[in-house]
Amino acid sequence: MVSLGIKNLKGLIDIKSRKKCHSVDPVQNLHYMVARMADKMPPMLTLLDGIYTNERGPAFDGKIHRTDLLAASRDVLSADMVGARLLGHDPANVPHLVHAADNRGRGTDMQDVETVGENIDEVANYYEYDFQYSDEKDVCLPVPLAKQGITGVYYRKYDTSLCTYCSVVNGVMLAAIRYAWKGEAFGDVEVLTGKKMAPTPGKKKTILLGKCMYQVHKENPDINEMFAIKGCPPKPADIVKALHAAGIPADPGLLENIDQLPGFFMAKYADKPEFDESFFMAD
Repeated sequence: MVSLGIKNLKGLIDIKSRKKCHSVDPVQNLHYMVARMADKMPPMLTLLDGIYTNERGPAFDGKIHRTDLLAASRDVLSADMVGARLLGHDPANVPHLVHAADNRGRGTDMQDVETVGENIDEVANYYEYDFQYSDEKDVCLPVPLAKQGITGVYYRKYDTSLCTYCSVVNGVMLAAIRYAWKGEAFGDVEVLTGKKMAPTPGKKKTILLGKCMYQVHKENPDINEMFAIKGCPPKPADIVKALHAAGIPADPGLLENIDQLPGFFMAKYADKPEFDESFFMAD
């Protein structure tokens, strides 16, 4: 829901450990794991840079806002609870902050947090964090794709077992499907991601994205025709191959030039004075 001081510590652990964070365990899940990141850390200055904030972040396809806010504390949990409030979220509703508070014997009501400076309620704004999926019958797609009228493909909504490396290509795959749509239904294709999803019996074709999903379902009898993308992380060429084999004529260029996508998304901020590139440059 929010990516602040504690969550950012996930970037400091090794790749093997990061993947373990995306557990299928209903209790020791991603929220539980992330909350533990700061437990063994000494007191440390946490600075939340809110000069710019990213709605539906943290990737480049989110919506960037110029906010001009900084929040700092020698206590990382206090900083994060304030940060959550600034993003319009009650810390009691942010799962990993609830775990982190429990680990420290603290509450999430911020009664033990003293703030100075701006009034939080006066500068806070609500930020969406979720990507909405259609609730129409027999439609399983993100809302923008459903509104486009795409049919014949069922792209199940991500869950917390989808790790960073597959999540990077997840949005690109959806974009490839979107641009491949020419008005005719695809061939009853289901796409599964993460580690927890199970195939829907009766679907004609099933795409398994990533090594984890393939290992779970490589011998699943509910899959009629399998198209496995086995890499960790999945290779763009293998994604194109699987989509084409499943009858979705994706443009290879979208995936082959995946490293250029940030520029494509960020171009909308060009020449806008509130988006100052000097904040992202080192002299």
